[in-house]
Amino acid sequence: MRVRGAQDGQASVELVALAPLLVVIVLAVAQLLAAGAASVLADHAAEAAGIALLQGGDPVAAARAAVPGWSRSRIAVEVHGRHVRVRLRPPAPVAALGSLLEAQRDADAGPAP
Repeated sequence: MRVRGAQDGQASVELVALAPLLVVIVLAVAQLLAAGAASVLADHAAEAAGIALLQGGDPVAAARAAVPGWSRSRIAVEVHGRHVRVRLRPPAPVAALGSLLEAQRDADAGPAP
């Protein structure tokens, strides 16, 4: 026989209290993963732009073609001579957070031939 006491429903109360914390932790991990993906994609785009410079192609188009569709609107490519800088903002629920976690990678095609 079970005796009812003051502990009835305690687990439910604790679960409800921890649910917002768990949601925040999951969102933070997802944001860090998105920032890591943006870093890798920016690196690939910078490399593709550098190769395009070496081959006499369009580095901006090469950088944009090197990233998936969702990130094309979030990429900025700057070309200064034979140097390329690629910046990529990860998706974020708050724009300021996306700007804070922005990935920047450079590629240099070397001296002019």
